[in-house]
Amino acid sequence: MDPAGPPVIARPPLLFLAALLTGFVLDRLLRLPWPVPEGDLPPWIIGGPLILIGLALAAAGIGNFSRAGTPVRTITPTRALVTTGIHGWTRNPIYLGMLLVYGGIGAAAESSWALVLTLPLAILIRYGVVAREEAYLERLFGDAYRDYRDRVRRWL
Repeated sequence: MDPAGPPVIARPPLLFLAALLTGFVLDRLLRLPWPVPEGDLPPWIIGGPLILIGLALAAAGIGNFSRAGTPVRTITPTRALVTTGIHGWTRNPIYLGMLLVYGGIGAAAESSWALVLTLPLAILIRYGVVAREEAYLERLFGDAYRDYRDRVRRWL
């Protein structure tokens, strides 16, 4: 067992928080020429459901890890390969949930920059965190992880 956990570039919650704060700061300092369109509906009509769905996905993933006795924190070694429950539908329900929460906050706050930063953030999570975790899990669990990876999609 690897004593340090997967070699991710940074803790994922910090990456999401940094992107969100960067978006909010850029909204104040460097307004985009195309703001979030205003409509008749309040912005939380779109943002609220995204946040709720994201929280539900992340909570389901965290609950699955807890039941399996493996830590959620990426800096801690994995103790079990979790393949059931929400992890039977998506290999990354926590990150998918965090991305939906991020997008929901960006939409509810009408933050153009937070929404623009969604794609770079998703790419950063995909290659700086998920790819490194997947390589780690493959080293740790071998064929069991490869079978799981081939059977269950990364996101949805």
